Amino acid sequence: MAYTRKDVSTLTAAEKRRFVKAMLEVKKRGQYDEFVRTHIEYYTSDGEDGLRTAHMAPSFLPWHRRFLLELEKALRKVDASVTVPYWDWTRERSATAAPWTKDLLGGDGRRSDRQVMTGPFAYSAGQWTIKEGVTDGSFLTRDLGRSRDPIELPTKSELESALADPVYDVSPWDSTVTRGFRNRLEGWGTGRGTVAWRNHNRVHRWVGGAMLGGASVNDPVFWLHHAFVDLQWTRWQQRHRGARYLPASPPGAGDDQHERIVARHQKMPPWDVTPDDMEDVSRIYRYA
Repeated sequence: MAYTRKDVSTLTAAEKRRFVKAMLEVKKRGQYDEFVRTHIEYYTSDGEDGLRTAHMAPSFLPWHRRFLLELEKALRKVDASVTVPYWDWTRERSATAAPWTKDLLGGDGRRSDRQVMTGPFAYSAGQWTIKEGVTDGSFLTRDLGRSRDPIELPTKSELESALADPVYDVSPWDSTVTRGFRNRLEGWGTGRGTVAWRNHNRVHRWVGGAMLGGASVNDPVFWLHHAFVDLQWTRWQQRHRGARYLPASPPGAGDDQHERIVARHQKMPPWDVTPDDMEDVSRIYRYA
């Protein structure tokens, strides 16, 4: 039977406690840091050589869908009632509302060093030490809204601009495309500053701190954010019936993207699954 992922703002006190407890246990067992290492390893930009699976490529959505399922599997081995909630950043836009409460993810970082001081994932609580990252810091950091140069979370209309695009992705299948649902949702834009970050990307910038860069998994909000991104793929599929993951076939030998992206029926490292395998997960979970 499919389980349900809920809006984080609707969680009961008991559901919050179970989610936090399971997350802390996965961290204690050392599994959580494996997730961080995996994301760092596969955070390959389209300016680098080699295969891109996690970002700046068509497989951004199925790769993170599988990544979420792996984390959820680990959580549910601790507590079978736990699922990953989603954070609707078009609606919950305050730095003090869900999920930034003391009983869930804790709040903003302090002004001096952006260290998170509240909630169960604060370094001072003793159960969430950063061990894998791109810096030497051992504590979780945030800069909600980016204090020195404020930015806003994406709006419903900005998200709608992605959902309205009937094509999943287009050539050259990277961060430069201006058409296609995948990149409109992932959020690589042209220009500088805020306009260069849309939807998914802008949320990472808005949270700041640990959420910047390949080690963003160190902030538990990563999973709530990506659950909402995953929900958008589900909504896009429902709106554009019959629309499929693209490309269906790998780019040829003379194409700049040859062996640099994953086609519909190709395996997505590090797992033995294809984007095609990830398109329909209705038997596994659904969204409330």
